[in-house]
Amino acid sequence: MQKYSVFSLIKNAFSDHQNWEVAWKDPTPKKEYDVIIIGGGGHGLATAYYLAKEHNITNVAIIEKGWIGGGNVGRNTTIIRSNYMHDDNALFSEFGMDLWRKMSQDLNYNVMFSPRGIINLAHSDAQMNAYSRRGNSMRLNGIDAVLLNREEVQKRIPMADFSDNVRFPIFGGLMQPSAGTARHDAVAWGYARQADSMGVDIIQYFAN
Repeated sequence: MQKYSVFSLIKNAFSDHQNWEVAWKDPTPKKEYDVIIIGGGGHGLATAYYLAKEHNITNVAIIEKGWIGGGNVGRNTTIIRSNYMHDDNALFSEFGMDLWRKMSQDLNYNVMFSPRGIINLAHSDAQMNAYSRRGNSMRLNGIDAVLLNREEVQKRIPMADFSDNVRFPIFGGLMQPSAGTARHDAVAWGYARQADSMGVDIIQYFAN
């Protein structure tokens, strides 16, 4: 598999980018597989990748009715966060956050993860109380959380409407500084490229 780097980018610039290898092959399906995964979205591609990487199971086929990155994974929300109150949800999502933080390096593919933070706005005293409890729960689980009052939110989001006659007045908010955004279709392409390099067959446009 061709490694992506600034050096390969410069090298291929001299050939008008005509010599890049295909990201993944278009294989003829085998008669038998140890594992068949239906759907080449984020879950299916991640399953194939980690089966190969962590368990050395590579006789795997991913069956996708369309093209990789063309389904829900290409339309998914870009938010990456672990700001949940309940322990199971928060810890599971924080495990995922750890994967995101090093995913571009692991996949040798830029998934455009940008930990720019997230703020959930509160529009009542009751919501501020709920966010306070959620933030405390997050911190008890080792997850970053900052409760912001109205003035602190205004400093960070000055373009928001802080007038008194709006339908949803801003009382404050809960911020997770380490949360951010990513390109989920890029994640799909990165997983597909690595899974293919380890022997997984990606079968697109599969007809019934």
